[in-house]
Amino acid sequence: MGGLRVVVADDDVLLREGLSGLLERSGMQVVGRAGDAVELLSLARDLQPDLVLVDIRMPPHFDTEGLDAARELRAGLPDIAILVLSAHVDVEHAVELLAEGRAIGFLLKNRVTDVDDFVDTVRRVAHGASVVDPALVQELLSARRRDDPLAALSAREREVLELMAQGLSNAGIGRRIFVAEGTVEKHVRSILTKLGLSETADDHRRVRAVILYLENR
Repeated sequence: MGGLRVVVADDDVLLREGLSGLLERSGMQVVGRAGDAVELLSLARDLQPDLVLVDIRMPPHFDTEGLDAARELRAGLPDIAILVLSAHVDVEHAVELLAEGRAIGFLLKNRVTDVDDFVDTVRRVAHGASVVDPALVQELLSARRRDDPLAALSAREREVLELMAQGLSNAGIGRRIFVAEGTVEKHVRSILTKLGLSETADDHRRVRAVILYLENR
């Protein structure tokens, strides 16, 4: 997917330039750089990039300016993919973000140290995937209450659920855990049944439903 057009938004100029250089070396076009949410929104509206990469906390208050900008972009420019970076595992904000729709992701900044994985995540989000940082998935799974319906899942089903939440397709999950795609499909049907979630062919909606369920159980 060479030539992907990206706007990078982060108040840390070194990180912003580092991410921009990394993406450009991977064959993407960084068409804009922003140091705050206002500048990001202006660039996104003017340039109509394929994807925006934005820090969750930006000037002036370093609260949720990046997340607020992502919401505004999704409402006004829904075709732009959004990948939000955060320095911390932030369950509430991540789940709120993922509820906004397809082609959206939440990634911890320390994940950028794995260059190949980071670039792959950018491309997958741009292609329409919903991607959740594995650390966030672990946080959700480790916070289960005793009466959590997740207790009904087998160890393999929990593994499949975690990979679902990372945005992998059934075929991708099968390759990851070395089983046939048909076997993964059976696990997914069982997971959805045990969690009381309607089965759907829409993988992105499935991911969001599972994540929202885990957060609001």
